Amino acid sequence: MKALTRTDLNLPGQVSVYHGKVRDVYNINDDLMVMVATDRISAFDVILPKGIPFKGQVLNQIAANFLDATADIVPNWKLATPDPMVTIGLKAEGFRVEMIIRGYLTGSAWREYKNGCRELCGVKLPEGMRENERFPEPIITPTTKAEEGHDENISKEEIIAQGIVSREDYEVMEQYTRALFQRGTEIAAKKGLILVDTKYEFGKRDGKVILIDEIHTPDSSRYFYADGYEEKFAKGEAQKQLSKEFVRQWLIEHNFMNRPGDVMPEITDEYAQSVSDRYIELYEHIVGEKFVPVSDEGDIEARISKNISEWLTSKKK
Repeated sequence: MKALTRTDLNLPGQVSVYHGKVRDVYNINDDLMVMVATDRISAFDVILPKGIPFKGQVLNQIAANFLDATADIVPNWKLATPDPMVTIGLKAEGFRVEMIIRGYLTGSAWREYKNGCRELCGVKLPEGMRENERFPEPIITPTTKAEEGHDENISKEEIIAQGIVSREDYEVMEQYTRALFQRGTEIAAKKGLILVDTKYEFGKRDGKVILIDEIHTPDSSRYFYADGYEEKFAKGEAQKQLSKEFVRQWLIEHNFMNRPGDVMPEITDEYAQSVSDRYIELYEHIVGEKFVPVSDEGDIEARISKNISEWLTSKKK
C-alpha cells in the first residue's frame, strides 16, 4: 500500500511552498493556494513516522464536500478539486487563531475539567458535568495558531485586547463558526452521527472574512455514533467514535504524548492499514457514499502534479 508523505512540486506560477503537519500548500502568483492533502498523520503536535494509505484522499474529499455544503451560509476559499488529494482555492491572509467549537465535554476539555478547571478560554463551565456530556449550548474555545509546537488556549477578549484579531472580524468569525457547526450537526444527524467538536480557520481577502482550510474531517473534528450514545453515557462507557482520537488513545496506551523522553512506538504496516480503514469508514458514514480509492499504481506525486498543472494552465486560457 502506497502512502504519499511529501510533495516537492514545481507548478506554473509557483511563488512558495509550505509543508504543514499534513498538507503541502503551494502559493500560486500570490493569488491562489494549491493544498495537497498528503497521507501524513500527526498527533500531539508531532508527525508520525509512517503515512496512512488513502488518508489524504479521504480528508480532501470530505473537506471539499462540506465546503460545498456550507457555501450558502459562509463564503469559502475553494475553487476546484483537480485531483482526489488536492483542493485549489483563493489565497487569503489567515488569522492567527483557530476557532474551536465544542458541543460536548470530551477530549482535552474533559481532561482539564477532570483536573478541576471550570473556565476554558474565558467560558465558564457548569459544575457536575460528566465525560461526553452535552453542553447546554455549544461553546467556542479558540486557540492561537502556533507556527510550531503547541497551540495555546486563549479567550475572545485576550484575542481582541492583544490585537490578534479585531473585534469586528472576530465577531464575524464567531457568527460563522456557530452557523457552520449547526449545519455540520444537521448533516451528521442525517447520517446517524453526532458532530461533537471541530475547528475552523478563517482568513481575509478583499476585506471580507472567508472560511479557509479543511472542515468537518476526522483530523479537525470528532464524531460519535448517535445510536447507543445515551445508553453508553448513562453507563459511563466510552463512546463509539469516528475521529483521530483513536490514534491519540493508541499513542497514550503506548506511553507517548510527546513529552520529554517519550519514545514513538513502532507504526507497523498492519496498524497503518487499520487507521486507513477507520478513515475510510468515517468517509462513508459522513459523506454517505462508498469510498472509491484512487489507484495507487504508478507515481502519486507525478499524477498530482499533472492534474494541478493542467487545471492552472486551463485557467490562463
